Amino acid sequence: MSDIQQQKTPFYDATIMMIDDEPLVMEVLQTCLEEHGYRFFVKIEDSTQAVDAIISERPDVVLLDLNMPNMDGFAILQELRNNRDTKYLSVIVLTSSNDSSTKLKALELGATDFLAKPVDRSELVLRIKNSLTVKAYQDQLAYYDTLTQLPNRKLFLDRLDWAIKCAIRESSQVAVLNIAIDRFQQVNELLGTQAGDELLVEVSRRLLKGLRESDTVSRGGPEAAWRNIARLSGDEFSILLTDLKNSSQIVAIAERLRSVLQEPFHLRQREIYITASIGIALFPKDADTTDTLMKHAGAATAYAKEKGRDCYQFFSAEINAAAQQRMNVEHSLRRVLERNELTLYYQPKICAATGAIKGAEALLRWRHPQRGFIPPNEFIPVAEDSGMITQIGEWVLRSACEQNVQWQQNGLASLSMSVNVSAQQFRDNKFPSIVQKILSDTGMDPELLVLEITEGVLMGDRDRVGDLLFKIKSIGALLSIDDFGTGYSSLSYLKTFPIDELKIDRSFIVDTPADGDSAAIVRTIVAMARSLDLQVVAEGVEDDAQFQFLRELSCDQIQGYYFAKPMPAQEFEAFCRQRAPAAQDIAKGA
Repeated sequence: MSDIQQQKTPFYDATIMMIDDEPLVMEVLQTCLEEHGYRFFVKIEDSTQAVDAIISERPDVVLLDLNMPNMDGFAILQELRNNRDTKYLSVIVLTSSNDSSTKLKALELGATDFLAKPVDRSELVLRIKNSLTVKAYQDQLAYYDTLTQLPNRKLFLDRLDWAIKCAIRESSQVAVLNIAIDRFQQVNELLGTQAGDELLVEVSRRLLKGLRESDTVSRGGPEAAWRNIARLSGDEFSILLTDLKNSSQIVAIAERLRSVLQEPFHLRQREIYITASIGIALFPKDADTTDTLMKHAGAATAYAKEKGRDCYQFFSAEINAAAQQRMNVEHSLRRVLERNELTLYYQPKICAATGAIKGAEALLRWRHPQRGFIPPNEFIPVAEDSGMITQIGEWVLRSACEQNVQWQQNGLASLSMSVNVSAQQFRDNKFPSIVQKILSDTGMDPELLVLEITEGVLMGDRDRVGDLLFKIKSIGALLSIDDFGTGYSSLSYLKTFPIDELKIDRSFIVDTPADGDSAAIVRTIVAMARSLDLQVVAEGVEDDAQFQFLRELSCDQIQGYYFAKPMPAQEFEAFCRQRAPAAQDIAKGA
């Protein structure tokens, strides 16, 4: 049994409501149940107040007398079963009547069980236990995450709604902490989904540990902290905080949670380090409804990720504006293909030795009908998060191949065409078949296609990754590692996988040759590539000093504003025709 499961006490923490016009009867029942460990009771003498009290107090089981003045038990049962929130509430009917028609009517109205008056003490305890056992099983199926045993989204939203109603009555605050594990997908890809599940279980235990010292948990005390934590979906958790006095309490808890998650996790004989991005939203400051509060906490989490991860962010008007803008971008992005709003720009890849144009990199651009050109760093992350990047990526690949063929038909020399491949595209086992079909449909020479992937894409199941790469190579396409030197810590993939090209990340080029460290890194990458018989491309070249430095190192190809910015297809074609004489001059001076 897990730590979380052990802390669940569904019986003795249960709230038992008694509705009876005889106070003495309720006192006797409570005394009996207290002797058996039950602690929380609500007694209603006026039956006309029963339904409102049930909705307000939300008991786990109700002991309901049928024969009461003003409003009898039948009428109460009728109202409860007609209310969505109380439709399945466990109700044990107390009756002194042995008339079968009375019991049948109560059953028809939804009574869960019966107790005859005068109540037998042993039978009372057994009926209560049985009702709570059934309720616990039903709740487990409906309200708890099967993996972590934490409350799920449905139960969390229900408790948040309840907490907000209490906060309104008491003029207090409620906070939601939305917690997302940073780069969790990499763990799944590196170690497999089973290991990812194990990590999520351990994360839930860490979060529980981080809340045990908090004084903001529910009536069960510190041992019931699990009640206020939920796994919403995937790698996303939420925590409900109540009885808050000031924001410093929230900051202390957020820091504690970050601290417990930063300790290493041990999975599959490996030491794994993770961080988390935490978004915080407050009631009533940031929102006045459950849905809005959750939405704002999620927006704050997204902002924390954008700020660099491993941090917490309180919701603000600026975050709301950014979230609204992101939502607008996603909405518009869903129709870019049918509206023909996407286009490709092309940046030349120049031979460092001769100055000749050897190829082009296809770069995606979005011309929005109202906003004009939207920067790629604004819409590409949205496309990735929404899953639209796969469809868009396929459009980019097909369009780039068609353009390459068109240039050749227009008389340009055979140029390579580099196309960026997203991690989502690459994870699709159908990707090699998609590449092959596009090459076949367009008639492009496969050896002119260079597929650029980042180092992170190579993480995960080595056999699966290798299988995909070799399938692509069998088609005839070339493989390039983009942003080389910024991602993967192990370079063993260079000799394991069929890589053809390394692209040195622009962050290493920007300060060369003046910065000795950057220059040394570039020299090392070029030398390593030479020893492995790989082509080397330097991107981000902006001045002559950088160009001359790279030429002296015998870097194969250069990209950057020093030669040309990305340009539309027609401008690129004109640039190629104008470039030939300049290339000859560079070659003569080599």
